[in-house]
Amino acid sequence: MRSYGIRVATADDLGEARAVMLDAVYRDFGTGYVPKWHQDIIDLAGFYAAPDRHVLLVAYDEADGAIVATGALDSRGPRQPQWLADRYPDGETAQVRRVYVRPEHRRRGLAGRLVGELLDFAARDDRYRAVYLHAYRHSPGALDLWRTLGKEIWAEDDVVHFEIPLDHPAERGLTAG
Repeated sequence: MRSYGIRVATADDLGEARAVMLDAVYRDFGTGYVPKWHQDIIDLAGFYAAPDRHVLLVAYDEADGAIVATGALDSRGPRQPQWLADRYPDGETAQVRRVYVRPEHRRRGLAGRLVGELLDFAARDDRYRAVYLHAYRHSPGALDLWRTLGKEIWAEDDVVHFEIPLDHPAERGLTAG
């Protein structure tokens, strides 16, 4: 049985983390890289490593050190529609982003572990008042995970918007192991 670790991404991890993310947008979403949606993937350091209220986590296979999953959090709320942007404003909203797991490592609890760590990070920042995310209906396993952790706020075409309570992950049943 494989063992996995989770850590805050280092500069050495960014290339492999970017590859996991780009593989997901090409394979799982079928969109490929779209600059207006995916510019953070290209500039991981600028979006997640540099700002002190942002974080990029990676899950790695302890056997070989390969990065197999990612998860990020930042302080940018949604941009549209306006009522959603007003409800989850920049600076007060922790937005969960880029939770992707390579297909051969899915169904092992990695996404849940990453999200638990991201929510812990957000809970330690007393300026966040909400946790928001959006997921695509066709993203493998995503909606099942998000529905166990939060409540659906709004659904449109291919996108479902969620709010996750800003409390401790142990209270949601997430485990660290």
